[in-house]
Amino acid sequence: MGYDLVIFDNDGVLVDSEPLANSILAGYLTELGHPTSYEESLRDYMGAAVHRVHDLVRERTGQALPADFDSTLHARTFAAFERELKPVPGVEGVLAALVESGTAYCLASSGSHERIRVGHRAAGLDEWFEEEWIFSSEDVGQGKPAPDLFLHAADQMGVAPGRCVVVEDSPLGVQAAVAAGMDVLGYTGMMPADRLPGATGYFGDMNQLAGLLGLAEGAGSGYTGYGGGFSH
Repeated sequence: MGYDLVIFDNDGVLVDSEPLANSILAGYLTELGHPTSYEESLRDYMGAAVHRVHDLVRERTGQALPADFDSTLHARTFAAFERELKPVPGVEGVLAALVESGTAYCLASSGSHERIRVGHRAAGLDEWFEEEWIFSSEDVGQGKPAPDLFLHAADQMGVAPGRCVVVEDSPLGVQAAVAAGMDVLGYTGMMPADRLPGATGYFGDMNQLAGLLGLAEGAGSGYTGYGGGFSH
């Protein structure tokens, strides 16, 4: 079916940030005396807002993380983004196809607005997203897996939830989209389909997404750079 709004997750879907961010998070938690492997960080925190880290550490150990945990984590993560962050291969072609078809899109991320913008600048995606198309868990009371963020994005974009499709790569994000009453396409670039139960469909290559969204075959495939001047 065609959709009136495509809602993208950010980390791991638009920008290839999950390996960087989870390596840094696992290392920092281990440094603080809470041994965490990269795989455990992906399992427990991928797709979540940073308050989940505080909540799980307190639940498991009875200890609070340092008062400067968030600022230190963000500083380390942003520095890595500036050095290394790239867009997910193929995603610029998808964005171009959406523009060509006149289909509205936005993003809804557990990350802060600052994290989103730092990442987009580093990866060269900042010109694809106007500020009013960017939604963060900072904007709502509860992050994923609660549906609040996706429902907020749909409301602000003026589209009914049933006319939206979410592109997600994390279990928490898929749960949130399903709870919001939206179709969800699970991107299996980081996790296999069986870790993303409940999705409407799955894909492992971003070049497949335009077809799954019902866009014209080949739309956006010739993307060579952002030309500017579009709106949706």
